[in-house]
Amino acid sequence: MDVTTAAPSLPLRVARVVTEVLSPAVVVVALPLAVAWHGTRHEVLPTLGWGLLVAVFYSVIPMVIMVRGARRGKWDGHWVRERERRIVPFLVCLVSTVAGLVIMLVGGAPREVIALAWSMIATLLAVLAITRWWKVSVHATVAGGAVATIVLLYGPWYLLLVLGVALVAWSRVVVEDHTAAQVVVGALLGPVVGGVVFLALR
Repeated sequence: MDVTTAAPSLPLRVARVVTEVLSPAVVVVALPLAVAWHGTRHEVLPTLGWGLLVAVFYSVIPMVIMVRGARRGKWDGHWVRERERRIVPFLVCLVSTVAGLVIMLVGGAPREVIALAWSMIATLLAVLAITRWWKVSVHATVAGGAVATIVLLYGPWYLLLVLGVALVAWSRVVVEDHTAAQVVVGALLGPVVGGVVFLALR
């Protein structure tokens, strides 16, 4: 049998699903809602309003940029596997996040939502700096930062979500988008940068 036409193995199929289901785009839709729920003291409409605002500028718009760029051949897929081509889409995503932050500041968003916005901007800047020389995993970075944020807000029981970070890291290595070192550094970068900034500003 020609190995080039063989069906993907079960671990690879599972890893591909995990890569999409627990991607930064998905996490950065769910996380702002969790933070806004805490920041608004469990008020439904403000939670939806502020949470979705963050989701649009920090997830939806960046994901649209990534997908459109991939379809136009500017980079090799919506996760931009080539390190050298990551700088431009990351910079465009940074513009989107800053625009969202300005709206939140003008609109009087809850303190914790603002802290989350700053923490994600700080993390993106750190990823950008590293990406000039090395390809750190954004999936692992976002997952690690999200868990740190949830633990700071809702308590140590949520450290169990670290299992999800490990799953994300595993998936990125299995699909051969990253090395083990790149996912480990990413998983630590999220809490060290994003978590610390969130804690300082919340």
